[in-house]
Amino acid sequence: MSELRYVHLGFGEESVEYREAWQEQRRVHAARFADELPDTCLLLEHQSVYTAGRRTADSERPLDGTPVVDVDRGGKITWHGPGQLVGYPILKLPRPVDVIAHVRRLEDALIRVAAEFGVETSRVEGRSGVWVLGDPVEERPALGGLTLDFDPRLQDDEFDPRLNGPEYAPSNAGQRREDRKLAAIGIRIAKGVTMHGFSLNVNPDNTWFDRIVPCGIRDAGVTSLAYELGRDVTIAEVLPSVERHLRDVLEGAEPKPRAIVREPERATA
Repeated sequence: MSELRYVHLGFGEESVEYREAWQEQRRVHAARFADELPDTCLLLEHQSVYTAGRRTADSERPLDGTPVVDVDRGGKITWHGPGQLVGYPILKLPRPVDVIAHVRRLEDALIRVAAEFGVETSRVEGRSGVWVLGDPVEERPALGGLTLDFDPRLQDDEFDPRLNGPEYAPSNAGQRREDRKLAAIGIRIAKGVTMHGFSLNVNPDNTWFDRIVPCGIRDAGVTSLAYELGRDVTIAEVLPSVERHLRDVLEGAEPKPRAIVREPERATA
């Protein structure tokens, strides 16, 4: 892959409104498709916003009518805001694009970042992103005085953790010793060029996630580097690590077109 260019759009007091960054993504995407720009990663911090991918269900949105920006990426609803490092790698890949391989590369880079800070992370089968794994189910504390065999999130498809107090809140998953997401990934690929990307929870107020069903997942939660380390961590502290590991993974990759397996034609009588 070609050399990766980084563009800092704004952090802290200069954090970027979501629609403004989305428009800049579209501009860079068009320029990358036309080979007017090299592969580029936009890095920034957003002003507080909920964004919903194409698969978001109505039942996963805020109950209080808080505005949500519907976007053209994959995945479901999430939150962006202060304390969260967002990256939008806009890369030209060989077509037909192997979407899963692209997601795995982003996960690899963020797993390396977490490891550099002393946080062990992993993937969870069937769930994109980077996760801090919880304790085995039988070793976790009971919720509401019940054993986990009766966890209503697992037994009732209509159970809404947002209506059932802080013991089920996504932001408290660490206290419950459950799986918790450190970094989310949601992408779109158009004309062989990637858009959108990842969000890494550095030191945000994770209670923002309690108003939604983050990524549509009801039986796990969210976390941050600061929570896992038990100390304050800043975007400025993490940014060089993210840039270094993204460059190592993405520039060192040799993306290949997605293999297309065609069914053999059946003989007709």
